[in-house]
Amino acid sequence: MIWIAALLIVVGLIVLGFGRRAQVEAGLPIGRVIYADTGDWRAIEKPLFSITYRLVGKPDYLIRRGRQVIPIEVKSSSAPSDGPRRSHLLQLAIYCLLIQEHYHQRPKYGIVKYADRSFEVDYTPELESHLLDVLDAMRNDLANGIAHRSHAEPARCLRCGVRSACSESLV
Repeated sequence: MIWIAALLIVVGLIVLGFGRRAQVEAGLPIGRVIYADTGDWRAIEKPLFSITYRLVGKPDYLIRRGRQVIPIEVKSSSAPSDGPRRSHLLQLAIYCLLIQEHYHQRPKYGIVKYADRSFEVDYTPELESHLLDVLDAMRNDLANGIAHRSHAEPARCLRCGVRSACSESLV
């Protein structure tokens, strides 16, 4: 009976080791995956929602590391040479804001993971303030009827979740 218990413990440790290695190879920090929107790890989660900021979002991953929750946004493109794109920083900041409301704690940082490189982005009060300013400007433009599509890329429109409601859709 002791041999069976010992064997089960060894098998469990091996499985745990493979899981940790897969997590590291995927570019995720060590910790417990508590949310995944990729469908690769588990069923797709419900979006996070903020009543306070009237925002909804589905981060690719949330990792719990101790008491800290870390948002991770995965991009399939290569990393820009000068750091994460502004839109990706703001997207990550939205996830930090949603985590703060949903989990009642402020993340210290989040990660933008490109195909060839990852960036840890500090969630500073300045980044949060910038995000809130951008959201206010966007809502103001929308209320005044001056919000417009910001690209000329049909492929981007094809992947857009609000394409059916957009009067400027290219597809």
